[in-house]
Amino acid sequence: MAVSQLPPEVHQLIDAALTEDQVFSDPTTMSLVPPEVMGVGMIRAKARGILAGGEVALAVFQRVDPSLDTEALLSDGTELSPGADIARVAGSAGSILRAERIALNFLQRMSG
Repeated sequence: MAVSQLPPEVHQLIDAALTEDQVFSDPTTMSLVPPEVMGVGMIRAKARGILAGGEVALAVFQRVDPSLDTEALLSDGTELSPGADIARVAGSAGSILRAERIALNFLQRMSG
């Protein structure tokens, strides 16, 4: 399911989580990570389980910064082993840092 196909309620939940975490006014990232610094982030499994919420996690990154390049490497329902690469995010390092905690929270709570 593409990010644009997620139900409106999911986008509202993402926005609520981002607001609660004050992602758009993160003084630490804004002062320590210059806007021109680019990076690549990999989301990797830490334990065995079944992947769920990959689209939601990537939607978080897109909501924080639509210019981020996100790629799902595994689909929901995939059996996970420790170290398995789940997704890749590239672009502004500050944007990746601001979004990662919320994205991982959704992913960890939805996966089993």
